[in-house]
Amino acid sequence: MKKDSHIDTELVNAYQAGDQKAIAKLVKRWHVIFCTKAYWLVKDTNLSKDIAQESWQTIMDKLHTLQKPSSFKNWALRIVYSKSLDALRERSRKLTKETEFEISQVSLVEDYKENTELKGSLLKAIKHLPEQQQIVLRLFYTEEYSLKEISDLLNISVGTTKSRLFHAREKLKLILKSKIGNT
Repeated sequence: MKKDSHIDTELVNAYQAGDQKAIAKLVKRWHVIFCTKAYWLVKDTNLSKDIAQESWQTIMDKLHTLQKPSSFKNWALRIVYSKSLDALRERSRKLTKETEFEISQVSLVEDYKENTELKGSLLKAIKHLPEQQQIVLRLFYTEEYSLKEISDLLNISVGTTKSRLFHAREKLKLILKSKIGNT
């Protein structure tokens, strides 16, 4: 290719003068080399072909601004090199995002397991409470009744409802603390 650098100069001059066939000849001369250089950097055949294609798009867009047609080789290879580095950075960004996503998924699974274990312990602890306290707990937390609604439903005073709820919470704390202390 060194011997034929004058051919590149002539083709660039011809393209800059308006000869559209000159770019096809440049592509024929350089496309495989561009793919090879891109592959050398990214180590992915399909990606290197994409990089070469993107490089040609940039070259065709900017070739009219090339002031020194004899420097086509270095100029074009610099474009391929830059596009390859961009592709590597993008791949790295995607890999980082995927890794972060996988870590967050693992964290969610661990949180879910911990929550499931906690819920299981809580349900077992609730079964150890007197039935009146279990009913008040379920109505208040599961059914989301207000204290007034629970008192009306069970035909007890609001004060008694509060008292049962308070004692149920306190007993749950003791039961859960003793279970946590035993594990």
